[in-house]
Amino acid sequence: MSQSPPALDIDDLRKEYDDVTALDGVSLTVPEGSFFGLLGPNGAGKTTFINILVGLVRKSGGHARVFGHDVEADYRKTRNAIGLAPQEFNVDRFFPIREVLEHKAGYHGIPAEEAQDRADEVLKQVGIYDKRDTRFDWLSGGMKRRFLLARALITDPDLLILDEPTAGVDVQLRRDLWELVTELNDQGKTILLTTHYIEEAERLCDEVAILDSGQVRAVATPEELKDRGTDQIVVELREPPATLPDLLAGDDRVEAVDLDGHQLTVTARNGGLVAPQLVRELDREGIEIVDLEITRTSLEEVFVEMTRHDDGDTAAGDASDVDSDADAAGDDTDIEDDDSPRAEQQVAPDGGQR
Repeated sequence: MSQSPPALDIDDLRKEYDDVTALDGVSLTVPEGSFFGLLGPNGAGKTTFINILVGLVRKSGGHARVFGHDVEADYRKTRNAIGLAPQEFNVDRFFPIREVLEHKAGYHGIPAEEAQDRADEVLKQVGIYDKRDTRFDWLSGGMKRRFLLARALITDPDLLILDEPTAGVDVQLRRDLWELVTELNDQGKTILLTTHYIEEAERLCDEVAILDSGQVRAVATPEELKDRGTDQIVVELREPPATLPDLLAGDDRVEAVDLDGHQLTVTARNGGLVAPQLVRELDREGIEIVDLEITRTSLEEVFVEMTRHDDGDTAAGDASDVDSDADAAGDDTDIEDDDSPRAEQQVAPDGGQR
């Protein structure tokens, strides 16, 4: 029995704009049915990566496959498998939102009657069915985000790409969207999430890739990434010792041991494993513990450390110009509106490549 291909199979993917490299040999695999996060600072290459998947940008080299379909050779199958909720509001503003959804479905070959049913279904799913006859511009910011998700779902895609889906929304709406996309993932949809909210990735994602300056720095679960950082074991002592004994000597997980009055602080990797040994050594020394707390490193701290650049490193800044601007108006595409008939015709009016 043959094994089904992964949702994403990316091998040595590259993209150059003139003398700037936006993607520099990206390789990663996203299993079918997973909730996968793509994290990176501005200019890391996230937008370029997504635009290659959906056919808005041509790669310079490497391979990208969606459920086994090459993003260029099998463009139509690839695009039909993907639902994209972009960060930007690229929506036709002159029609009621239900009509926009029906048009979108029609571009993908869905019959008119079925398109109407699907439009109603996804509007109910995202909670804005009562706004079905409202033009996009008249929606609130939160409703606009919900609509982008509805538009991504109208074709019932196998892969849902969410590009900063909760940017600029309030806390309650963010949590509502979290609940909705979690349900979609539980139903079997593969989800690729890009976000600047590290808490969002930590809460939702099975696995995350950290992308920086066009390269993948790490692929791991949020817990595995946090294990790469350092924790702090803070111990409140009954009486501070006259001299600090040589604690945890030889333990290569320990980076620092500091005493400030009654407070002893140990900085170490895998703090939860180091703490019991510390307690035993303090007990042997007759030093009484009043309180002990372990503060784990956060995913955000690990992310910042892995993507930190020296002041003289301009690579990130150069890539930022490419990633935010060139994809929208660069050398590969003049598609401006994913919902417009003009845009869809340029992408694949007959299922072929542009």
